[in-house]
Amino acid sequence: MVQQVTRGIKISVITTYEGSFYKNYKMQYAFGYTITIENQSKDSVQLNARRWEILDALNNIEIVSGEGVIGKKPVLKPGESHTYTSGCLLTSPFGAMQGHYSMINFTTTKKFKVAIPTFKLSAPFAIN
Repeated sequence: MVQQVTRGIKISVITTYEGSFYKNYKMQYAFGYTITIENQSKDSVQLNARRWEILDALNNIEIVSGEGVIGKKPVLKPGESHTYTSGCLLTSPFGAMQGHYSMINFTTTKKFKVAIPTFKLSAPFAIN
């Protein structure tokens, strides 16, 4: 598990390897990740957007950004958490992801970014 706290918001990530398959004559490696966003601050916050940098072992970088996470913009009161699971496809058996969430603090009405720590994606057969 990888964890990081930014401005009282704790991000925890667990990854899984889901398998491989051919798509458009290319081998694809499927990975899942479960993220828990925990509000350890004294203020209520809302997650509004996300930005990901997905890197595979072949130096391909994919940028993914958009509103919310899996169709939701969770509001977290102090002590609350939100967990979701998503996934990505890589063209190699290992890579990494990192990024940030754009959030708003309801007490100060200020927007801020919460870092998503870099986490590795690796197929079990590819580990030395």
